[in-house]
Amino acid sequence: MSPFRAPRPPHALTGPTATILACVAGILAGFVLLPADQAGAQTLRGGTESLDRQNHQAQAHNFTYLATPADVRRLVEQGHLVPVIPNRDFDLHNVSFPYARPEVRLFIERLASQYHGACGEKLVVTSLTRPQSNQPWNASSRSVHPTGMALDLRRSQRAACRNWLESTLLSLEGQGLLEAIYERNPPHYHVAVYPRPYAQYVSRITGNERIVAQATSDDTRLELDFVNHRVARGETLSRIATRYSVAVSRLRSENNIRGDRILVGQSLRVPVYRQVTTTVAAADAPSAGASSASADLDGGPSSDAAADASSDDGADALRHTVRRGESLWAIAQRHGVTVSDLTRTNGIRGSRIQPGQVLEVPVSR
Repeated sequence: MSPFRAPRPPHALTGPTATILACVAGILAGFVLLPADQAGAQTLRGGTESLDRQNHQAQAHNFTYLATPADVRRLVEQGHLVPVIPNRDFDLHNVSFPYARPEVRLFIERLASQYHGACGEKLVVTSLTRPQSNQPWNASSRSVHPTGMALDLRRSQRAACRNWLESTLLSLEGQGLLEAIYERNPPHYHVAVYPRPYAQYVSRITGNERIVAQATSDDTRLELDFVNHRVARGETLSRIATRYSVAVSRLRSENNIRGDRILVGQSLRVPVYRQVTTTVAAADAPSAGASSASADLDGGPSSDAAADASSDDGADALRHTVRRGESLWAIAQRHGVTVSDLTRTNGIRGSRIQPGQVLEVPVSR
């Protein structure tokens, strides 16, 4: 079952395009169509009102507009931003900071799975969180990329795939879950996801109130490293950026370069993100029948509540034993506290925790 409601019927098409759209119709079957006046009111044009809505949501969520890469690292350590790691349904292309708000990552994974199934090609994400210091020259001063709630998607060369994606984005926008804009330089879709409304929407259609925490709890993290690249004859910043899958703007900022001029033999500092998987004992591994957090039909109460030690009535804290794949953010969401509450109570610096570790969770009397 798809989490996206059916968009307006597309214009009549024939040939391979019609076949793809027929598959789309099958995927979206069973969902209620938007009222014609509501769907028709949605566009991808953007403008001042669109920016107003995006910034209003950022403020309503109390999001910080990150100024520098150091600010991005701080929110990653605090668990407010989570790694976005490519899978069989989507790729990242020249993304400088592969992190986003947890609900944004959930949105990407769910949208990409359905897009891949409908169109037969991977979804390509071209931008995620961007601090203000690393915004491109043509970015709006009111962009919400620095908050971690936005992403950019590559525009497909296939008309049927564009139709599917645009109709789906417009449908979700009509339900107040996001803001979508088609931008031409370069051609891409800018999407600002509204985290709380989107999380509530997914919880409602799946019947699983913990799906965001489940979908963003894993045992994979990203570590930032740097390599030195010596410029060879004929190389450009763009070619080097593509080789290392990093944005040109990030190369410029890391090397204090203005413009595009580089010299043969020049040494460049290039940021590289490496995936690191936490090694755990076999006893920590999930059972073979464990459900996938990305499935639409995840539901029912969790059966693992017994793993948390009970607390006495009136106690100031309870104990939580960390499981394989859990993050501070997911544990905080589960117990209704903040990541800062957990790190302060347990004297944790950063965001690294280990399976089997016992955390004190502050509770109200």
